[in-house]
Amino acid sequence: MADPKGFLKVQKRELPKRRPVSVRLMDWKEVYEQQESGELRRQAGRCMDCGVAFCHHGCPLGNLIPEWNDLMWRGEGRQASERLHATNNFPEFTGRLCPAPCEASCVLGINQPPVTIKQVEVSIIDQAFANGWVTPHPPERLTGKTVAVVGSGPAGLAAAQQLTRAGHTVAVYERDDRIGGLLRYGIPDFKMEKKQIEQRLAQMQAEGTRFRAGVEIGKDIAWDDLRARYDAVIVATGATVPRDLPIPGRDLSGVHFAMEYLVEQNRVGAGDKIADQITAEGKHVVVLGGGDTGADCIGTAHRQGALSVTNLAIGQQPPAERPEHQPWPMQPTLFEVSSAHEEGGERVYLASTVEFLSNEVGEVRAIRVAETEFVDGRRVPKSGTEREIPADLVLLALGFTGPEREALEAQLKVPFDERSQIERDAQYETSQPGVFVTGDAGRGQSLIVWAIAEGRATASAVDKYLEGSTSLPFPVRPTDRSISV
Repeated sequence: MADPKGFLKVQKRELPKRRPVSVRLMDWKEVYEQQESGELRRQAGRCMDCGVAFCHHGCPLGNLIPEWNDLMWRGEGRQASERLHATNNFPEFTGRLCPAPCEASCVLGINQPPVTIKQVEVSIIDQAFANGWVTPHPPERLTGKTVAVVGSGPAGLAAAQQLTRAGHTVAVYERDDRIGGLLRYGIPDFKMEKKQIEQRLAQMQAEGTRFRAGVEIGKDIAWDDLRARYDAVIVATGATVPRDLPIPGRDLSGVHFAMEYLVEQNRVGAGDKIADQITAEGKHVVVLGGGDTGADCIGTAHRQGALSVTNLAIGQQPPAERPEHQPWPMQPTLFEVSSAHEEGGERVYLASTVEFLSNEVGEVRAIRVAETEFVDGRRVPKSGTEREIPADLVLLALGFTGPEREALEAQLKVPFDERSQIERDAQYETSQPGVFVTGDAGRGQSLIVWAIAEGRATASAVDKYLEGSTSLPFPVRPTDRSISV
């Protein structure tokens, strides 16, 4: 695409203000300040009357962004909240956790910083909760049909809320002791305080959704028994199997998956007592993986009092501006600096971890790394470039490979595809009649907006399966960019 003036490279975001680092490091409160009302209206007012609103294209939920921007600019916060909820069950989650692909598709982003859509979104919903505008929407009638949702992450919760509002009796099963999935135990409080989950669960309970925490399907209740109890079952267990790094020294004490570490801290933040908690206090910490989970580990390590934090990524450092091969309105891969990165630590790219090194008692003391080189399209350690980095705690934040398979294969007998995801058809149904799959369990590790979008779409498919038709809104699908509200 010809771009002589470089317009299509522009991709700079105006980020909301953060509390000073000296204050943030003392607590686990959310790092972002509330947007000043005048600045919020100015940003909302920058939204244009686009002939084609490409922010719709960028958002998997098909959010009505120009509409609620206009309402916010006019000072009509309650109406803005209603338009926001028309396509998104949980804007308080996405407004804090989504990487904002809508902003990458904002038409202003061609030659200016895009509208701060994400910040407008979270401000709308925070205002709505503060003013009591978020109220329960119980169904007008009950259908007599029952649905079990297994997993209480954003996909499962979205499907449950939609189906409850359609009049079905819905029970959400969660093996952890609290509802919320990775929203509860995978996201640090400095990114999203758990009061955000509690206030939404209170709304859902008032609508009629039932929650069953501390129940593991496949162990406490067999999958066959669950199917016998309910007219339909939705598998929303997520992609929770972490990607490992099978190199020498992997079994040393002090080498952990990121979620082992983050879950324990979130439990402590909730008031639980954790024996022998994995902590970064007084340690040299190395985080492997340059994504959001790695950043969560970095911010957590800072708050626990780490001596040093080093973040290693095997690939190249992304560019600061939109690359030519990812022109607007594509979602570009850019060098991101989160609040956790601003708080300190070192980020190293093109670093291949070769070995975990042990002390005399079997604990990790360092890691051996080498520069990454590309051979036949593969990333491999470059011989002769090895060096050691001190490490008392190593956290593997390398992503996830798929859902846990054992009980699903043995009891539910659903097949998996070549990507280790549960096979499903275009209506999210598995080979087992009445059993549906939504979110990361069928899609693979993805964004929170995709999880909610799939939860809503799966709810529509289940409603049609139970009732023969559906009036539930069907959001944007992976292979269908049309929008129906």
